[in-house]
Amino acid sequence: MNARRTPLRPRLRHRSFARELVSTVLFLVAMYTLMEMTLPRSIVQSISMEPNLIADQRLIISRINYLLGQPQRGDIVVFNATDTRPGEPPLIKRLIGLPGETLEIRDGAVYINGVELDEPYLNEPCSLSRCKDRVWVLASDEYFFMGDNRNHSHDSRAFGPIHRNQIIGRAIVRYWPPGVWGILSYTYGDSP
Repeated sequence: MNARRTPLRPRLRHRSFARELVSTVLFLVAMYTLMEMTLPRSIVQSISMEPNLIADQRLIISRINYLLGQPQRGDIVVFNATDTRPGEPPLIKRLIGLPGETLEIRDGAVYINGVELDEPYLNEPCSLSRCKDRVWVLASDEYFFMGDNRNHSHDSRAFGPIHRNQIIGRAIVRYWPPGVWGILSYTYGDSP
């Protein structure tokens, strides 16, 4: 009788190890899927956000921020532009205009509801040829985005306002290259 039980014990240990291995792999797959759904990554594709974001930097994007709250002026946002072709990566720009606001570009400066927007993150003024005088009145679900490098940015000035459902998420962390790792944050407060 003991001879029969001895061979069963290694099988039980093998089954226990196999179950643990399968459980661990399933847990890792579930965690990876959850992370990709809530905190996807994105690559800065152009110079349009210089000097604050440089081409080829890697960012972590939060979808949760906008499930729990509304996009805020100054957020660096990843979104699909209206004129994005299939297979093209989403754009990364700064949120400038909020729903219901009147946004005006006049003499190279941005005005929100008639008040000039203070933009200390800009490295150089926008040339008048790139920032032509124009007015946009944003609807209740429209947002206006501009690159920090205004003279080299394809943004809402070209393709117009973006609807809420086109927004993917807010850039929260720059993680690559390691020397520039940091949390991305800029807020305007209550007024432009």
